[in-house]
Amino acid sequence: MESFQLLMDGFTTALTPVNLLYALVGVTLGTLVGVLPGIGPAMTVALLLPITFTVPPASAFIMFAGIYYGGMYGGSTTSILLNTPGESSSMITALEGNQMAKRGRAAQALATAAIGSFVAGTIATGLLVVAAPLVVDFAISFGPEDYFALAVLAFTAVSSVLSRSVVRGLASLGIGLVIGLIGIDQQTGQARLTLGIPQLLDGIDIVIVAVGLFALGEVLYVASRLRHGTPEVIPVGRAFLGRSDWSRSWRPWLRGTALGFPFGALPGGGAEIPTFLSYSIEKRLARGVAREEYGKGAIEGVAGPEAANNASAAGTLVPLLTLGLPTSATAAILLAAFQQYGLQPGPQLFDHNPALVWGMVASLFVGNVMLLVLNLPLAPLWARVLNIPRPYLYAGIVLFAALGVYALNSSWVELVILYILGMLGFAMRRFGLPVAPAVIGMILGPMAEIQLRRALAIGAGDVTVLVRSPIAVALLVVSVLVLLAPAARRLFTRPSRVTTSGRESGE
Repeated sequence: MESFQLLMDGFTTALTPVNLLYALVGVTLGTLVGVLPGIGPAMTVALLLPITFTVPPASAFIMFAGIYYGGMYGGSTTSILLNTPGESSSMITALEGNQMAKRGRAAQALATAAIGSFVAGTIATGLLVVAAPLVVDFAISFGPEDYFALAVLAFTAVSSVLSRSVVRGLASLGIGLVIGLIGIDQQTGQARLTLGIPQLLDGIDIVIVAVGLFALGEVLYVASRLRHGTPEVIPVGRAFLGRSDWSRSWRPWLRGTALGFPFGALPGGGAEIPTFLSYSIEKRLARGVAREEYGKGAIEGVAGPEAANNASAAGTLVPLLTLGLPTSATAAILLAAFQQYGLQPGPQLFDHNPALVWGMVASLFVGNVMLLVLNLPLAPLWARVLNIPRPYLYAGIVLFAALGVYALNSSWVELVILYILGMLGFAMRRFGLPVAPAVIGMILGPMAEIQLRRALAIGAGDVTVLVRSPIAVALLVVSVLVLLAPAARRLFTRPSRVTTSGRESGE
């Protein structure tokens, strides 16, 4: 009952005219960037960080939440019409969605993706309202050793899940931890890794790191692989669903939601696993015509994964808001946004800033309605956005990133750091190192160091203090399991991929 009352208070914040405008701007921008290949919600939030200093925190996070949800919606358009997933979580949508589009059913594919996203987003946000206070009540008892173990879990989870290789993920994490060490040690007052540059004594601003590694690095990487010519976009009319499409879609929507939310809320869960599972389950449950259409454009293969994708987005907000634990690239940038305003997600955020937290949660319900209205009738318009010349688009992003960072402190040194980080981000992408672990390492590294020192101080230097708490032990055990999960998955799945002829069945 208390959560319901807090949610109603959140609606009073979210439904003010100014915040409704920010929500509309957020969902529109999110859909726009979701439609454009190579640009995702993480990059958009990173680009907007420098220009939101003057925006009230509640309004800024309502806009960021709209971008997050809108990016999930818009990604399906690119997958269906171009067969080019903007993110790994949209890969499954492209399998059946693009085949539907080639058969002249692009409108139905876009409609089931949009409505499924609305259903899943609404249900998952309701589950967020129920789950968040429960996790907060549990997290209140955390001590320094527990927070350190939680940071270790965040490091291992994001390094394992957001990378093709655990080693590459940990290498990226190491880069972020080193960046986080730059500046003055808060306890000893000694300068670390500043190279004698006075502007580095306060460390590198998280905004510059986020914009440099995510936005600038991503744009340079995508532009380096730019294909000349206009991509061929499958034409689409007004999105709609017939009676048979409704009857074939509503069950996959619900099953996808049931899969997506818990996986999104788990450290290391992500959106990729539930979307793959949803597709596999729907394929196994298919009967009659639906079974024959798989691989040729089955609507269930779009409805279920899209619902799982959007439900996982709401699930990701549970560990982010209650524990300060980011489990995706966009969540990492949102954590940076919180720190930009001097806020630390966790139990104290719910106690000290309830209007901000519950206003943001309430805005997710509002944004879902806005997104449904934007996506169904305006599907042909979003399809035309795909024809924007890529050179103009990416050049504009680079210019916008530079102007935003320079506007922070009017410092040419920070501008140089931005371009150095941009080249670093490009190199990381070029050689297969994920960017998200580096950003999370930079954000959480200093916090983990402080909590480690506090725990050791309490234990008078005895390292066993780190494993005296049952919570810390459990988190550290989960961290080890997360690191070993990819190797175990390969070990158990390798025999099933080989047929009697010795060839891989997947080829």
